[in-house]
Amino acid sequence: MSTNLTLIIVAGVLVGSGVTLILERSLTRILVGFVLAGNGLNTMFLVAAGASGRAPILGQGDGPMSDPLPQAMVLTAIVITLGTTAFGLALAYRSWQLTGTDDVQDDLEDDLIRRRALHDDVSSTYEDQDATQLPDEEGFDEGGFDDGRVRDTPAEEDA
Repeated sequence: MSTNLTLIIVAGVLVGSGVTLILERSLTRILVGFVLAGNGLNTMFLVAAGASGRAPILGQGDGPMSDPLPQAMVLTAIVITLGTTAFGLALAYRSWQLTGTDDVQDDLEDDLIRRRALHDDVSSTYEDQDATQLPDEEGFDEGGFDDGRVRDTPAEEDA
């Protein structure tokens, strides 16, 4: 197996494992899944950047040199992932302090909407309006459009 194929398989396993963990209910598993998926995407980005060459230092001879842009972008992605992971860790710790568990809880409003949809209920503020009656616009009551001119009242039919 070639090095690129091995790295592609490793990146796929990392991203697949990360997505599987992100879909769990535990915040710590979600956090680990986020880190795994980020590392897998960084690995895939380095593989997609192409073969490595010599360092692009001035004064060196001719030859294949590596492109520093993908490496700089991966380094930036690593720093962003680190910051986001630290923020997620702080959120998970605070959630554990408040609730005593790190499980993600269901949103009560989403549950209420789901139950109403199952029973085909509507909210008490819903007003059933006839689709043919549109609200007036800018004070023109039943205005119309005739030969490029806007009129205030509908034209009477010519006989």
